[in-house]
Amino acid sequence: MYNPLDNVSNDIESNFESNCDYNLLKNKSVLITGATGSIGTAVVENLLNKGIKVGAIIREGSPHNDRLPHHPLLKRIYCTLQELSSLENIEQESYDVFYHLAWDGVSGSTRQDIFKQTQNITYALDAVELAKRFGCHTFIGAGSQAEYGRVEGRLQADTPSFPENGYGIAKLCAGQMCRERARQLGIRFIWVRIVSVYGPNDGNETMITTTINKLLKGERAPFTKGEQLWDYLYSGDAAEAFRLLGEKGIDGKTYVLGSGKARPLADFIRIIARECGAEDKIDLGAIPYAEKQVMRLEADISELTKDVGWIPSTKFEEGIKIVLSSLRKAD
Repeated sequence: MYNPLDNVSNDIESNFESNCDYNLLKNKSVLITGATGSIGTAVVENLLNKGIKVGAIIREGSPHNDRLPHHPLLKRIYCTLQELSSLENIEQESYDVFYHLAWDGVSGSTRQDIFKQTQNITYALDAVELAKRFGCHTFIGAGSQAEYGRVEGRLQADTPSFPENGYGIAKLCAGQMCRERARQLGIRFIWVRIVSVYGPNDGNETMITTTINKLLKGERAPFTKGEQLWDYLYSGDAAEAFRLLGEKGIDGKTYVLGSGKARPLADFIRIIARECGAEDKIDLGAIPYAEKQVMRLEADISELTKDVGWIPSTKFEEGIKIVLSSLRKAD
């Protein structure tokens, strides 16, 4: 892997340094919801490796809790999304940044469950209030490319948003409402629209995990022609972006998070098959495109690079090897 800043020009480095409030660069502790997901576990690992104390807000009894390490800087705080509004800072601990990554109903038919998705808006606002109670100066929320709907060009913060499902509508609304509430409470606010992040601890319903599981079992994996231009970002790189945004992100801004380089989906599929040793098991073109198939998904990461100096460093081939290793260990 190469250093993310090796190719950043002096002009860009000077730009993001001048944008920073250096009083905010010494973050010593953070709170995070969604800590056991693919992005959440990567963020926790990144922060702990930097010597930052982490308060992980997790659901007691969740089978995913064992994804979190036993670490002297990690504190487990048991609380559901429904309980965020009543969680009190009894020990009067002070935190710097709040990462709200948790969301109820991210896949399948639940994405169209309007009532479930509406509840997520309330939970996000509850998280902003909680951040204030725990002394956080910055709130960072996880948005989604689903906020845009179908877009032909590269996704930027100001790209018009026309979400087409309940999930995207709720994410868009949560970002707008939380921004306003954070302003009222005097908290810095940053919204991150995530494109396609993959890595260890991914859900079983993702294209990458589903494909790997089929191929490792010797099953055939059918796909569309794979002509869609897609943007995949490794979770470890996403975690680095989140950490840097907590330190140097600009108050009130929306950032689009992806690799910044789209490739035909068929390329990614062939790489997965090659790493699984099952190139003869993929069937490109075996199924038709969906009626509302998105044909291009690509993030414009120039604002992230300019403001915090972030550039992704993990090639897709490297990331898939890590994912495969993780899945094999789980077996």
